[in-house]
Amino acid sequence: MTQSDNYAANYETFEVSAKRFAPSPWLEAYRNDAMILGVYSGRFYPLSLGKDPMADYWNLRRKAVLFDVPEHPIEISGPDALAFCQKLFCRDVSKLKVGRATYAIACNGDGGIIMDGVLMRLAPERYFYVKANGEFLLWMDAMRAQLDVQISDPESWVLQVQGPLSMQMLPDLLDTQPPEPFKYFDVAECRVAGEPFLISRSGWTGELGFELYSMNPEVDGVRVFEHIMQAGRDVELSFSSLESMGIRRIEAGIMDNGEDLEPGLTPYAAGLGRFVDLDKPEFVGREALVQADKRCRLFGITADASAAAGRHRIYDGNREVGHMTAGARSPYLDKVIGYAKFSQADDWLGRSVVLVGDAGERFDALVVELPFFDKSKRLPRGLPLDEELAP
Repeated sequence: MTQSDNYAANYETFEVSAKRFAPSPWLEAYRNDAMILGVYSGRFYPLSLGKDPMADYWNLRRKAVLFDVPEHPIEISGPDALAFCQKLFCRDVSKLKVGRATYAIACNGDGGIIMDGVLMRLAPERYFYVKANGEFLLWMDAMRAQLDVQISDPESWVLQVQGPLSMQMLPDLLDTQPPEPFKYFDVAECRVAGEPFLISRSGWTGELGFELYSMNPEVDGVRVFEHIMQAGRDVELSFSSLESMGIRRIEAGIMDNGEDLEPGLTPYAAGLGRFVDLDKPEFVGREALVQADKRCRLFGITADASAAAGRHRIYDGNREVGHMTAGARSPYLDKVIGYAKFSQADDWLGRSVVLVGDAGERFDALVVELPFFDKSKRLPRGLPLDEELAP
């Protein structure tokens, strides 16, 4: 397979029946003959629209972009909903207030990551867990033994509006008054084109933005989609496949479950140890995490822009030491970037290594800290970078 600047083109494509996968309610608003759909969390999503993603990337960095995303909300409710969440997730969520959200990881008994996502508290005994790729409902059902809690699929579908001008759309977008204040990880009820939604100040791009979660299983997706595009006219809102998001999430150091995160990695090995609260008396995987190696095995990696972007093997001298889980060409940094997962923990940060492709091609690379830029996370707070954007 040849490598390409096009994020989606670096992966093989197949024809797949839609029998066991769900198309989003927004699909008919943007379908075209060149479109390539991916499957994530049992849902189709637009992996490519058959165009160069670089224009979408710069719109995301400078204006606002609408994305149809396949993340999958699961509802947790009942008198023991909090106790269940405390058991399921390795983060202490006891102080999470109604109308707020937080990042939460679930581990297996060995301390390996089986799911990550955003936990939103909608009411004292009601939560949404917006999960990433992978089966999780059966695991959740098994974990609720002897607890008075209900686990259900609310059939909620998600859209993201991301970019520095995204918040300017809210007065024209919402039928209701925009939330005020609307801080990062705030969650509120709203209406869009007459339909009920949840809106959260969050996203998967490292940019300022918000997400919309449909609360009507029979939502009129085309009408809502067209309303959003109309509301974004003044900020030159555009629609993109997830190609531009895929590049930007790597730049921002955002992990993808099943690609970068997997049961062979503990949160510590993935560099996510700050989301583990060992002070909690009991949660799945706690005993293993107490004993786990706390050193990181997942880092950023950079190579010259002339290198191919792909899932290369990583060599330290003549020794294979790991592989790239994801890679892309960063237009902003003018480098190939990606995630490096090492087989063993070591003093990898700052080390020069060699990337080896499937055909034996070799590229010099450097192991770096994540994220690749905006380490203080100014962009998602609506603040400018210290440096100017590249032309």
